[in-house]
Amino acid sequence: MAKTEVILTHNIVGLGGESDSVRVAAGYARNYLYPQRLAVPVTSANKRQLEALKQKRAERESHELNHMNDLAKALQKLVCVIKVKTGDDGKLFGSVTSGTIADELKHQFDIALDKRKIKLEHAIRTLGEYEVELNLHADVKGSLKVRVESTTPIAAPAAPAEEKPHTEKRGRVDRSVQQVITDTSRVRGEAKPKAEKKPKAEKKPKAQ
Repeated sequence: MAKTEVILTHNIVGLGGESDSVRVAAGYARNYLYPQRLAVPVTSANKRQLEALKQKRAERESHELNHMNDLAKALQKLVCVIKVKTGDDGKLFGSVTSGTIADELKHQFDIALDKRKIKLEHAIRTLGEYEVELNLHADVKGSLKVRVESTTPIAAPAAPAEEKPHTEKRGRVDRSVQQVITDTSRVRGEAKPKAEKKPKAEKKPKAQ
């Protein structure tokens, strides 16, 4: 594939910055870089623009450095809360990645941050609070507190069954027991008092 040398007039991630001379595919330069005015061919006339491009680059990089320093200070004061679903044992369904954190920063604080600037050695798979490293700029490091919380409601422990007070059952005395009581009374000479007879009413004499 044919290559051509161009002078970049804008910063292009992964390719270079203003005033850099780079070699790219001729078709890429012809169909994209030149029409978008992101680069110019290497000519004597264009080389004379290098000083102006270098000045433009220095101003841009200075602005980016100041912006990233301010961003690092702001992010250090924030706590990014990420809510996830978990099982009954507290384990996450899935994991929290740098992309997840970048999405939540945008959603919660309207901060657009490239997920490649968020450094996670491993995806987060457990609940808790984490200090996440940020590589905001070649000369600027930062950190962000990330708190992973569960949206799964915690099941309340079952209440112990209320113990009913023991009540003594009262019923009729068993006939055999009643007989024993009666026999015992007879042995002791106890007797039921006889019912007192009511006096008879006197008869009135008949009228003569």
